Amino acid sequence: MKRYPRATIILVGLAAATITAIGISGIRGILAPTLLTLILTICAAPVRAKLIDRGVPRGLATGSVIIVVFGVLAAFGYAIVVAVGQFAAMLPTYSEEFAAIGAAISGWLESLGFGEAQVESIVHSLDPQNVIASLTTAIGGLANFTAALVIVLTMMILMAADAVYSRVILGQLRETSPDLVSALGQYASNVRRYMVVTTVLGIAQGTLDAIALALLNVPAALLWGLLAFLCSFIPNVGYFLALIPPLVFGFLEGGWGTALAVLVVYAVINAVVQSIIQPRVVGQAVSLSQTVTFFSVLFWAVIIGPIGAILAIPLTLLAKAVLIDADPGAHRWQPALGPTAATRELMEAEIQQDRSDRRARHVAPAAPASADGPAPPLPPTDSEAGR
Repeated sequence: MKRYPRATIILVGLAAATITAIGISGIRGILAPTLLTLILTICAAPVRAKLIDRGVPRGLATGSVIIVVFGVLAAFGYAIVVAVGQFAAMLPTYSEEFAAIGAAISGWLESLGFGEAQVESIVHSLDPQNVIASLTTAIGGLANFTAALVIVLTMMILMAADAVYSRVILGQLRETSPDLVSALGQYASNVRRYMVVTTVLGIAQGTLDAIALALLNVPAALLWGLLAFLCSFIPNVGYFLALIPPLVFGFLEGGWGTALAVLVVYAVINAVVQSIIQPRVVGQAVSLSQTVTFFSVLFWAVIIGPIGAILAIPLTLLAKAVLIDADPGAHRWQPALGPTAATRELMEAEIQQDRSDRRARHVAPAAPASADGPAPPLPPTDSEAGR
């Protein structure tokens, strides 16, 4: 069989990936809610299974899970719309503050050599009326949210109905593709653990942020709490996206003191939840490096929009499961995407070895001891005797 050069294979692979990405982006309107439904169905599957094990009829168990999940999504969407509406009503009260900020920014930009047209364009974007217009456009875009909910509800019903045959189908596939079935099973377990833990911690983080902002008298505290919850699903970038709005309005409401308090509160909560608790609880469910994680957020956000940024980790894990974990010949690429269990063991062994070497270098060699007392001095050398 003819073997093509490695460069040709790489270029063809990149071309195919580019065409695939463009095609996915072209159908983002229906693909994004479908992928969201898939992740929700995976997360809800154990609840449905436990209800069936407790004697609940399959149809009733499936319907109950669907109604609860869909009700949570609808309630969350309604809360966002209400919070955004309150924010839009509150924003014009800060017209004078925004005008003062715009004047300060205008003078600073002009001192840096920016043109008058550029400065005017930047300052014009700070006008509360323009911000409200942007929010109106966004809410108009949220009119498509109803269509997305219809897709989610329909797909959830169909996926839940098809899930009845999942064990049989996977059993049939195991005979011919055992690695694929194993990879998909591991993926479902990992993504379920990641999403459930992130959701619980995100709710805690958003609640704490909203309470702290309300105590600091920051306007629209509920909206910023919801934003913090959503951004908890976006690694690396989500913290800054959730911080900027309350930081700005904390400054407008209470000055530098309130802004500093908001910064400290967000830093502490984010450090405890996302940097300490979440990695320990999730463990090896997300075996992706920081670089791959950050790139996946950017990639999926460009491909399928905001839902892609929220589902960046599950979607990247899905691609990894299908393209790498399911192919024994591609397993050698697993450490390149993130630390595996073997990688962590090797790293821990190297750390322990480094510590041992460091201790050995700091311990001075002991003088030889004698049973009759200290060792006698060595006889002088010829040069010492001459001196």
